[in-house]
Amino acid sequence: MKGLEIRGLRKSFGTTEVLRGLDLDVPSGAFAAVLGSSGCGKTTLLRIVAGFEDADGGEVRIGGRTVVGPGTTLPPERRRVGVVPQEGALFPHLSVAENVAFGLPRRGHGSSRHRRDRVDELLALVGLAHLSDRMPAQLSGGQQQRVALARALAPDPDVVLLDEPFSALDAGLRASVREDVRAALSATGATGLLVTHDQEEALSIADLVAVVRGGVVVQSATPKRLYEAPADLAVATFVGEAVVLSAEVHDGVAQTLLGPLPLLRGEAGASGPGRVALRPEQVRMVRAGRGVPARVVGTVFYGHDATVRLHVSGPDGPVAVQCRTQGPVPTEPEVGIVVAGPVSFYPDA
Repeated sequence: MKGLEIRGLRKSFGTTEVLRGLDLDVPSGAFAAVLGSSGCGKTTLLRIVAGFEDADGGEVRIGGRTVVGPGTTLPPERRRVGVVPQEGALFPHLSVAENVAFGLPRRGHGSSRHRRDRVDELLALVGLAHLSDRMPAQLSGGQQQRVALARALAPDPDVVLLDEPFSALDAGLRASVREDVRAALSATGATGLLVTHDQEEALSIADLVAVVRGGVVVQSATPKRLYEAPADLAVATFVGEAVVLSAEVHDGVAQTLLGPLPLLRGEAGASGPGRVALRPEQVRMVRAGRGVPARVVGTVFYGHDATVRLHVSGPDGPVAVQCRTQGPVPTEPEVGIVVAGPVSFYPDA
């Protein structure tokens, strides 16, 4: 049992309330991402779990043990938590092997052999066994992050906390290091908690994504559920691109500028005015004369796909709609568009 449980966590700095009763559950062995914009409280959450900040209220349990609670605040070294900071933060005067061994016991029967074996095991796990004698300055950014992960895993923690550890890496390296980190955590069975503001990163690496806004978790779900069924319109527009349209719902169908659209299962009982959110990949372009008439006003080509910006005539003027396509980019200015799949509905307050 190495899960993480957080209940009613509160923290203020002066008159600024940063965490306002935050709740979060991360199952044992799962990898969770805390996703939010700057200032939402996600880094403060990480520091409280690590023991670097004191909470004003609430509880934190790691592996079933209360580390933060009424009358209880365990020091960081007793929490069985490993931390991977931004940019690795390796000790520059220690070799790779010495950095990894830093948190391991130095005394006791067989401790030297155990330290060597543990270091060898972890460096092999992160693919750096051949670099054990190198100094941090001789490593690439990605290699430094792998060493930082091995160092965090060395004492066999229950939970590993990662504070935006990939933000300083270039895009190509970031993807490969993310995959290596995910594989290493899975191999050790540790529970992982990643703090990030990068939506793609959270969706691609995590088993569970918790969106934090205003000091509370507004939605915690699998990446697929979060992307396809956001809890509110703000989550829909924050987690990936979204096309938002005014709608009037009757009998489980939203009447919109793009025609009648079915609602997600579970929202069929909704009715009245509001807005729907759909993803750009749900917008399909067809030959002009079919679907809803639209005009192409711009295209952004990414190689693997493209985003086509469209204008659809509305009662108050053109309405912008985005289409993400892996097919051919239209060369004619006029196309038709249809929408595939159900959409999320958010009634007017």
